[in-house]
Amino acid sequence: MRLTVLLLILAVLFTVPFSALAASDMSSVPDIDLPRMKLPGNEAVAFVQKLQVGWNLGGALESYKDPFPGNDLTLESYWSGVTTTENVIDTVYASGYNTIRIPVSWHNHVTGVHDDINVKWMDRVQEIVDWAIKRNLYVIINCHHDLGDDFIKVTSDGYARSAEYLTNIWTQIADRFASYDDHLIFEGMNEPRLVGSMYEWQFEESSIDCQDAADCINRLNQVFVDTVRSRGGYNTDRYLMIPSYAASPFSAVSNTFRLPADTVLDRLIVSTHAYLPYTFAMDAQGETLFMLNDTYLTDFIDGFMNQMYARFVANGIPVIIGEFGSVNKNNLQDRVNFTAYYVAAARQHNMPCLIWDNAAFRNSDELFGLMDRRRCTWTFPEIIDAMIRYGRY
Repeated sequence: MRLTVLLLILAVLFTVPFSALAASDMSSVPDIDLPRMKLPGNEAVAFVQKLQVGWNLGGALESYKDPFPGNDLTLESYWSGVTTTENVIDTVYASGYNTIRIPVSWHNHVTGVHDDINVKWMDRVQEIVDWAIKRNLYVIINCHHDLGDDFIKVTSDGYARSAEYLTNIWTQIADRFASYDDHLIFEGMNEPRLVGSMYEWQFEESSIDCQDAADCINRLNQVFVDTVRSRGGYNTDRYLMIPSYAASPFSAVSNTFRLPADTVLDRLIVSTHAYLPYTFAMDAQGETLFMLNDTYLTDFIDGFMNQMYARFVANGIPVIIGEFGSVNKNNLQDRVNFTAYYVAAARQHNMPCLIWDNAAFRNSDELFGLMDRRRCTWTFPEIIDAMIRYGRY
């Protein structure tokens, strides 16, 4: 009996790919062949291709609603339950990623009329950036959850304070990182939007409120660019990521969105986030199946990427999909299918993408968790395999 069992185990080991054994339901990465579209020959689009595929250190430096007043550093583990270690960055690098995005909230680490950033907090951000730079990764840092009446409010009445806040914050960040080369990219704002309104996640070009918000965002993007460019060092021609309303691809292709003027050519990148199709990617109670022959689902991905490619990439303006992903509904093979198709389609359209991972153990958002940051192991290695297989080239 024991010999029979052993022979069965050996048969499985020699007939099933090792990567497929990592998941409990024997999931595997599908074969997808999507030929790449024409790549314009300008410098900015060529640069962005180096980023290839990336990962978000979510739920760490972006934590806010401070339960630890007076202790800035403790806040890092408030959402994720763990403090980022250098081993986390090693795991990302060793898995084949080229890029890491480090979302950072600043508003709860500032004091005074000039929004002076707590030195220990700035040092901590720099420490994690340095870990990634040491491994030759490309790094994106931003202003993540800094939306609010006292910080960034994308309305006409909130513009003056918003412009002041962005100027203060990006002056300090740009000064701290002035000696860092183009491996470090700045992203001015994360998903700027009308928080709490009926339009928060649904941009309507015909709405007066949305038009006002879009105009405010355009002006704030200009403040961001002007501030960084004025700080010297590598900031004079650093690559900068520019979001539209809520970083939505649909607001980006709207006539209300425009890129800022710049003092240097080919250094601006359109920043977008797309958790599509929504019912599969974001809705925890929604669609659980992602079949590669179901064009209803794949058309959501092809649709927005075609629009972004036509307006921006084909015209020499690079695009980075800074966030995408799918919630866990105990449907691993379907999430692998989704990831493989999404990343393959992004590569086809010459738009690097970064998967969202917030490692949140304390609330329902843990459905996006991909890495066990305590053990520095991937919870769903097939999803990572799919990203690397179709994201690197």
